[in-house]
Amino acid sequence: MILSIESSCDDSAIAITEISTCKLLFHKKISQEIEHSVYGGVVPELAARLHAEALPKILEECKPYFSKLKAVAVTSSPGLTVTLIEGVTMAKAISVALRIPLIGVNHLVGHIYSLFIEKEAQFPLTVLLVSGGHTQVMEVKSLSEIDTIAKSMDDSFGESFDKVAKMMGLGYPGGPAIQELAKNGDRKKYNFTIPLAQSPKIAFSYSGLKNAVRLAVEKAEQEDYPDIAASFEHIATAHITNKLKRYFKTVTPVTFAIVGGASANLYLRSQIESLLKPHGARLLLSELKYCSDNAAMIGRVAVDMYNNEIFTSLDKLDVSPKSLL
Repeated sequence: MILSIESSCDDSAIAITEISTCKLLFHKKISQEIEHSVYGGVVPELAARLHAEALPKILEECKPYFSKLKAVAVTSSPGLTVTLIEGVTMAKAISVALRIPLIGVNHLVGHIYSLFIEKEAQFPLTVLLVSGGHTQVMEVKSLSEIDTIAKSMDDSFGESFDKVAKMMGLGYPGGPAIQELAKNGDRKKYNFTIPLAQSPKIAFSYSGLKNAVRLAVEKAEQEDYPDIAASFEHIATAHITNKLKRYFKTVTPVTFAIVGGASANLYLRSQIESLLKPHGARLLLSELKYCSDNAAMIGRVAVDMYNNEIFTSLDKLDVSPKSLL
């Protein structure tokens, strides 16, 4: 079995995954949403302190599995440095105490593998990753062959939802709040400009849209908020589908996946599904409970890394806030 740890942001999670079957034997996550909602976003130092409290409590429940562990895996990048350190420090301690190898996992690869929890991995596929920190399109041929096609030049899709929700006083996290508010709104009421609509570049940008929404919120009454939320959600999604349409003119999608915390957005899912229909492409989605950060996806990556003998030495496992993907 492999014990996996996730602490890249504001979710403390540990999982136990069986190597031979990929079966998830244990998974527990403690969210920090309530503590951070007071501040309208994640406070890194507070998150680190909460990880230091939560991770040992979860680990205590994993002791019955210790004798069967073959490796310990942990998210080492990307993420908040101070929170990544909490997980990596614990993983190193477990590695030394139980004399088992370490596996450092890229968090973004973890999101890709959220599609394959308790399943065999299926490649190749085109992946749209949308989360609080990332918006990018990748061509994934295998565990070790991942090409990034497009990234956000500033704010991410998920981050823009959090910031717009904060403007309206909806609290944190913003994604679910905006989605709920948008249900009662008119998506065409506010004619926000689709970012980079005229640019041939395959890339994403949400800073301009975020600023346009801010100006609308400042002039609006509270009863206008559902329309603003709906219009924002529509344009934020249209930005992605527009760029994918442009990309699909050169590459025909066969198997397409949406992963990451913001992939739980139902409007985004429906619009991507409509976009793929003319191509006859298959759409893969993570279960909603595995869209956000979790240790089960880290454990699933670790199984394939273990089978390919990809380990990280104790002295070389370090944290990084940035990803090379």
